Amino acid sequence: MKKILSAAILILAAGTGWFFLRQEPLPQTVLTLYGNVDIRQVDISFKVSGLLQNMYFEEGNQVKKGDLLASLDDRDYRENYQKSLSEIKRYEAKMKEAASVLETHRPLCAKNITSQRDCISYTNARDEAAAAYESAIINSKYEKNLLDDTKVYAPADGIVSSRIQEPGAMLLAGQLIYTITKTEPVWIRAYIPEIYLGNIAYGTEAVVITDSADPQTGRKREYAARVGYISPVAEFTPKTVQTEDLRTDLVYRLNIYLDNPDRFVRQGMPVTVKIDLNRQERADDGNNLH
Repeated sequence: MKKILSAAILILAAGTGWFFLRQEPLPQTVLTLYGNVDIRQVDISFKVSGLLQNMYFEEGNQVKKGDLLASLDDRDYRENYQKSLSEIKRYEAKMKEAASVLETHRPLCAKNITSQRDCISYTNARDEAAAAYESAIINSKYEKNLLDDTKVYAPADGIVSSRIQEPGAMLLAGQLIYTITKTEPVWIRAYIPEIYLGNIAYGTEAVVITDSADPQTGRKREYAARVGYISPVAEFTPKTVQTEDLRTDLVYRLNIYLDNPDRFVRQGMPVTVKIDLNRQERADDGNNLH
């Protein structure tokens, strides 16, 4: 009897184990992703050519929006601008002279004392002088723009990541002189498996953890973040991304934006992203109550 009872218990235990082995694994409640810090960079160049005269920042220097970064030798551009101002005065005088001649002959034209052909010529001369004056003004604005373009300013707050040229170099228009890494926005480029895509929405909260530990606390640095972009197109996992799944799996790219990045978040550094799916569910339920 004991043998029969023992055999039944073994059969029951084996059946129970087989049942649980056949069940689908429980879904993850905390999704772990791996990615890299991605920051926008701006290539800086002059819109005009010339001799590079000054560069005011070194690699690693912080810059503010509007800071003067570099300047060209502007002597030729300045002289051309001054010449354009003189041209404005010259054509203005011609326009006034032509207008004065027309006004002098207008009564004579009305009484047919002056021939109609001469009257038409006086009017045309006035109009031509006015057009030349307007053209001189436009040309002067163009020369002023060229003069202004001999200086280049920081388009946004950032850090000089590359100083490519040195004073004394002869530059062509568009030739790079600096690369500026913007301090904002800062996001994480990560990839999510398709099976979890339905649990992520725009604005989903996340925690970004770096590999670097804070010397004061001994803990890895953590940053609050939110999902800001979800790619609509699937792709194969990039080779640079380390995940626990096979690299051949299809994934979707996420941009996860940091709420309060600091100077310890660097371009390209690897990070770990934690997303509490249960917390997201609770947040969604709370929003549905209103």
